[in-house]
Amino acid sequence: MIQYRNYIIQGIFVLVSILFAIRLFSLQVLDESYKAAADSNIIQEEIEYPFRGLIYDRNHELLVANKPIFDLLVIPNRVKVENADRFCDLIGMDRAVFDEKLKKASAYSRVKTSTFIKQIPVEDLAKFEDYLDEFPGFKLQPRTTRSYSYSILANAYGYISEISQNELNKDSANYYHSGDYLGKSGIESNYETYLRGQRGKLFKIRNVRGVEKGKFKEGKFDTLAITGLSITSTIDRELQQYAEKLMQGKSGSIVVIEPSSGEILSIVSAPSYNPELLTGKNFSENFKLISQDTLKPLFNRPLMAAYRPGSIFKIVQALVAMQEGAITSHTKFKCNTNLIGCHNAGSHPFGTSEELVGAIKNSCNPYFYQVMRKMVVQNIDENSYEDTKIGLDKWNNYVKSFGFGSPLGIDLPGEKGGMIPNSAYYDRAYGGREWKFSNIYSIAIGEGENLVVPIQMANFAATVANRGYYITPHLIKSIEDTDKPLPQYLQKHYTKVDSNYFEVAVEARSQVIKSGTGQYRAKLLDIEVCGKTGTVQNDPNPDHSVFIAFAPRENPKIAVSVYVENAGQGARAAAAISGLLIEKYLKKDSAKLYFEPYVLKGDFE
Repeated sequence: MIQYRNYIIQGIFVLVSILFAIRLFSLQVLDESYKAAADSNIIQEEIEYPFRGLIYDRNHELLVANKPIFDLLVIPNRVKVENADRFCDLIGMDRAVFDEKLKKASAYSRVKTSTFIKQIPVEDLAKFEDYLDEFPGFKLQPRTTRSYSYSILANAYGYISEISQNELNKDSANYYHSGDYLGKSGIESNYETYLRGQRGKLFKIRNVRGVEKGKFKEGKFDTLAITGLSITSTIDRELQQYAEKLMQGKSGSIVVIEPSSGEILSIVSAPSYNPELLTGKNFSENFKLISQDTLKPLFNRPLMAAYRPGSIFKIVQALVAMQEGAITSHTKFKCNTNLIGCHNAGSHPFGTSEELVGAIKNSCNPYFYQVMRKMVVQNIDENSYEDTKIGLDKWNNYVKSFGFGSPLGIDLPGEKGGMIPNSAYYDRAYGGREWKFSNIYSIAIGEGENLVVPIQMANFAATVANRGYYITPHLIKSIEDTDKPLPQYLQKHYTKVDSNYFEVAVEARSQVIKSGTGQYRAKLLDIEVCGKTGTVQNDPNPDHSVFIAFAPRENPKIAVSVYVENAGQGARAAAAISGLLIEKYLKKDSAKLYFEPYVLKGDFE
């Protein structure tokens, strides 16, 4: 009996030992939370976020910099809840919010660090930083956000914000981590890989009270953060400020290009917003307000707004028709308003027979109706319908060589290509029914199915200034201390129209300013401006006012397109703004245009 009891006692001891062994195995091997807690008492990994690269204007004036902000981090199992009310008072937080945030952090991990409050500005940090040592479990993580020297270029800069789960899933290089920030639009997005830099890691030894005891293994495993590369933009800051001022209270766009290089001197989308609004802890609230604005300030009009080109397209028609031999510079057509209505501008009465330069100068619609008809109807095929298709596709091929109908490739995301119709388009539109020139003649004067975006029209102005070629418009001049332009922005893109025909277009655009539709608001006393007005139909709303120009005539330094929505004739608001911009850039002085005192009345109201 005694021996039996000994067996029972021994069995109990063995069973208890086995249970203890299983539990210890579970705690030390299977359950990593205790290991993580122990490690966190000894070794702590700290992320060192890099400074983002800076952005300068073409004269190396700082436009976009960084300012310090802080994330407040928490390790839930170290937080003493009895101190929560005092913590909330200091930081200005409701206790219910505190409890909810702590619960969320604990659900992630009670022993790992997570973010408690994001993007605390320096001015708010000062209220509680000195008291932070009273609250174990909390620590600060320094970071940066963007700051802007001037409240300009918001749509071109774009913005940065926290990476989404969808973006993390698409990060095949596994560079980004949850909580990282990256460029979401504009320059910030397009040049993200240059601007972002490289994060670093620091490993430090701390005791159970959180007191730092030094670096782990003398910093053997540390990696220092690498600052992002700074970039020099093509923007002229003074011209940009002036352009945005001229577009205040309006909807539309301005694009200004240096023809010889394709460098964008100014790019305006109106209305816009203050770029500072999309930084810091109020990002989400401000983004919601801006995105819900019915005027669409986030919509980048220079790249995304598709308009009919209007009378500006008559220059394109003239160049294509001369190349095809449909007309010469001396070809005359009567202003026959039985064909199509005419503006009857200036000294251009109905029935006038104009040569090409005069027709462009006075923006004669019937002239270009007849030009387009000769271009499209060439009697190549006996079937008039097929003949129209052949002529239209030849026309389409020429027009696309000017950069219309597809994105130009500007170094900003979201660029649209517009639309230049061809025979396949009209076949689809007419659903198998026959069509010919009489059905599509409105494209002759830049109306109908033609659609362009403002960047394309500025590029067209630069193409004429260059007498037949363009360099892809771009916003970045160089990256990090090099004076060399990016190689993709050195190539000249030639049109399919011979360069000798462009002198006719240049002369015509000069006459537009000297004595044609643009003479009152874009004319300068001592600079020869070459331009073209456009009045773009926008039924049932008022027409859009459009103007493109370059100057001076020889060795051009500036090409510009201006769209002012619902502002009426191109000879008014758009032409006036263009003239002011040209003089501002070429003279580097306040505008002193050759205007009669009454001319500007109402243009800028």
